[in-house]
Amino acid sequence: MAAALMLQPGPASAQALTPDQQSFFDLYKELVETNTALSTGSCTQASAQIATRLKAAGYTDKDITLFSVPDHPKDGGIVAILPGTDKKLKPMLLLGHLDVVEAKRADWVRDPFKLSEEEGYYYARGTVDDKGMSAIWADSMIRFKTSGYKPKRTIKLALTCGEETTFAWNGAQWLTKNKPDLIAAEFVLNEGGGGRSGADGKPQVLAIQVGEKAAQNYTFETTNPGGHSSQPVPDNAIYELADAIEAVRGYEFPIKFTDTTRAFFTATAQSTPGPVGDAINRLLANPNDAEADKLISRDKMMHSTLRTTCVATLLSAGHAENALPQRATANINCRVFPGETVEATLAKLTELAGPKVKVTMNMPVRPTAVPPPLDPKIVGPAKAVAAKHFPGVPMLPLMSTGATDGIFFQAIGIPVYGVPGIFIDQDANGIHGLNERIRVKSLYDGRAYLYDLVKVYAG
Repeated sequence: MAAALMLQPGPASAQALTPDQQSFFDLYKELVETNTALSTGSCTQASAQIATRLKAAGYTDKDITLFSVPDHPKDGGIVAILPGTDKKLKPMLLLGHLDVVEAKRADWVRDPFKLSEEEGYYYARGTVDDKGMSAIWADSMIRFKTSGYKPKRTIKLALTCGEETTFAWNGAQWLTKNKPDLIAAEFVLNEGGGGRSGADGKPQVLAIQVGEKAAQNYTFETTNPGGHSSQPVPDNAIYELADAIEAVRGYEFPIKFTDTTRAFFTATAQSTPGPVGDAINRLLANPNDAEADKLISRDKMMHSTLRTTCVATLLSAGHAENALPQRATANINCRVFPGETVEATLAKLTELAGPKVKVTMNMPVRPTAVPPPLDPKIVGPAKAVAAKHFPGVPMLPLMSTGATDGIFFQAIGIPVYGVPGIFIDQDANGIHGLNERIRVKSLYDGRAYLYDLVKVYAG
């Protein structure tokens, strides 16, 4: 209890926690401090802890499903269900992931798996991605139950493992393939949206994610008989690989628009005066306007929102310092634009790499990204509730340049939306990097917004 009291929001909230905020904090702290990194952690443990809290709130065994597979006993997840009163309404699903990116204590200023508060921020791995939202979803389910709330629409919760790694067992994918009835829903609310704060902590803009890219890795490989390094020849595996990588760096995939990205750029142009706003309008009218593309693409986020992107992320070459290389490989990480395929991207990379480079598609192959519609039944309530919680803050539809587990639900026909509400700073708060953090006020404001939003969707 002493530790919890020490961590209560101070300057950021200017008041003590209410009893229900304290309950949320206890859940959040326990979840953040449960190591769920792939190498050393356990999502199964985190799931069991959440199940215990749900049962204490009144959920029964039939309402809760804990799942894992024998080959991955630590990668388990949880599904919980709060039945609705109107059977004509299809359920909604709250989705979050419990696993986090690896964090080495030697690299961090603070212990990454101990929640600490400094100057209005909570610090720890997962404070944002994605234990902030996962804790809010679990807490909302608890509050619904303990308050006696009876939703018209059934509310489902799925917290899974494996989102942060393409090569690990993925709980969301397993559910969609093996338990589709358990997670069947009209729509999914997921991470990927949010908001951006200014340097002063004041909200600047909200975003609702409507669509995302598909992440896919490819391998470039060159081989050579090699030989003694004292007698070099032009035919060199490293040079050939370097030429192929250089070709990828120099290539820009063509500009594409979805309904979401067109709406995003249209709104951005209206609020951006001068040459940039003009260039956006020109590009909307003519995606082949190279001069406009060059100007807009100085912003790395806008550049990636316009097209498929591929980038070299890993290299391995040679076998001895005094020998010509016999093998050289590179990993090429691509983020494939919605509607485009990983196979077509493979064909383009093969063309760019040239005949001396073997190009293969790494397993697993993720589904093709399917953009959901800009459904007013989803976007409308998100804006209406935001107007009450964050008056005057504009909301934009956004396509994520990354990828989430939502792609597996989209593959079986369930649209997925990254909901707004949790604001992060312009430097992304150390997500996936060092000293991940979230403003205390942002966490509690996001919790209040998302709780009200779910109730609106649930009727």
